[in-house]
Amino acid sequence: MTRDAYVVGSGIIEFGERYGDSFDDLLEAAYLDLLGSVDGLAPEDIDAAWYGTIDIAGEGSSGSALAHATGLFETPITRVENACATGSDAFRNASLAVQAGAADVALVIGAEKMLDDTAGLIGSAALERLWRGRGVTMPAYFGMRATRHMAEYGTTRDQIAEVSVKNHANGVKYPYAHQQFECSVEDVRNSPTVSYPLNLYDCCPVTDGACAVLLASEERAREFTDAPVRHAGWGLSADSFQRGSDLALTNFPATRQAAERAYERAGITAADVDVAEVHDCFSITELITYEDLGFCADGEGGAFVERATLDGDTPVNPSGGLLSKGHPIGATGVAQVAEIFEQLRGEAGDVQVDAPAVGLQHNIGIGRNATGAVSCVNVLERT
Repeated sequence: MTRDAYVVGSGIIEFGERYGDSFDDLLEAAYLDLLGSVDGLAPEDIDAAWYGTIDIAGEGSSGSALAHATGLFETPITRVENACATGSDAFRNASLAVQAGAADVALVIGAEKMLDDTAGLIGSAALERLWRGRGVTMPAYFGMRATRHMAEYGTTRDQIAEVSVKNHANGVKYPYAHQQFECSVEDVRNSPTVSYPLNLYDCCPVTDGACAVLLASEERAREFTDAPVRHAGWGLSADSFQRGSDLALTNFPATRQAAERAYERAGITAADVDVAEVHDCFSITELITYEDLGFCADGEGGAFVERATLDGDTPVNPSGGLLSKGHPIGATGVAQVAEIFEQLRGEAGDVQVDAPAVGLQHNIGIGRNATGAVSCVNVLERT
């Protein structure tokens, strides 16, 4: 690497049920919001773009889908797909291009229309690959992890529910969140059972959305803002379809590997992280991630949730997380980066935490076949 990459702007649309909008509509809206929020940015400034989507609605299988929606014709655009880590990996790849000198200004857009797949997530389960997924649904996989964590460490059902309570309390204050309601531990426990011990409020909603982030070299960054945010470190790890299922019942090894690499590149430890946006597709996922990221020791995730509130020692998911904001896969990681960017600049509005200097973004990916077998961690730093 020859130089640093900096986040200089972001654009986001409201996450939710956007049946009336096409894929192009989502991409265009996020892009226009970005253009409008970055002083002095013109389309011709953008050297290259990365488009994160798994294209669940089947509307565009290459980077040309982004060129069509934004008018960035003749611009090098690369589509990135890496399961639920798609958005964060698209950001990582764009940053690497800036760091390598291949681009001075790079655009990242993540988008997904989750509600346009009429088969649904359960209906499209990989039943034809029983040797991999064994016909188990996503909630069942995470339910197994919850019961194993409870049995091995004494984690209580209420501690798991507290993750959802915290994130929904944050989501009410976050203007782009899909589900904006507060709930209590009792509400979580009384919501309909999905897969024991997880109930409806332990699960993130199915959501449409899009988000854009702009990266620039240090030389170009100051043209757009006086407060660029440095991409200080990253880590990516991918495991096999089997090992993710068989070894990761109380942790996600890929997250531990990705975090270790990100911390090393950034020259920090977990104790230096002031605010984090982490993958909470289910409440138990965030609780386990506290331990995988090193925020607390193994088995202490249940107690750590009390320290992860907006005014806690290490605020986690101030945006409401996937549980409240939603999980439009390609957009998820990009939106997490956007939130950390705003937090580090002190521009996060009602969910702003106290003067953070270092922020972390995290996703896991791969579902029914090997839950969490892919992980991407990015560390950002205030300048």
